[in-house]
Formats: sequence, structure tokens, C-alpha cells
Amino acid sequence: MSDVRHVLVLPDRDAAEEAAEALGERFGLAEEPQLVRDALAGEDDAEDAQWLLVLRDEGGRLDPAELDAFAGEWDGWREEP
Repeated sequence: MSDVRHVLVLPDRDAAEEAAEALGERFGLAEEPQLVRDALAGEDDAEDAQWLLVLRDEGGRLDPAELDAFAGEWDGWREEP
């Protein structure tokens, strides 16, 4: 199996936490996505950060287009590898 990862970029922590919970319900994930704060270059304020959800997809069963549409529900997007 390959170690495929998807990264969803969300605008804030609340959106990322809500999306992480909804991901499991909608896509039946075996493991929780990793939540990571990504500060924008040169910004110290926590408000100026994006939040990333990192998903492992070893079986390659998650559709990138569906993940992008899903992230869009929270004003986010799926980052291309």
C-alpha cells in the first residue's frame, strides 16, 4: 500500500475542528485526521493562521475532488501534493 496523504486547508481552528469531526462521519475514516496550525509567514497573531487537516489514505479510496468540495463547505480547499 502507498502512503497517500491529503491536506485540507481551513481558515481557522473552529472550522478545522468541525471539519475533522464531519470527515469521519462522511467518509468513514479509520483514523482521525491530524490537526496542524500553519502560521502565515511573518505573522505572530494566532488569528493569522490557517489550520491544516492531514489525512492518511493508504488505500487511495478518498476522491480528491470530493475532499476539495468538502473543504469548500468551510471556506477551505485541498492542497495539491
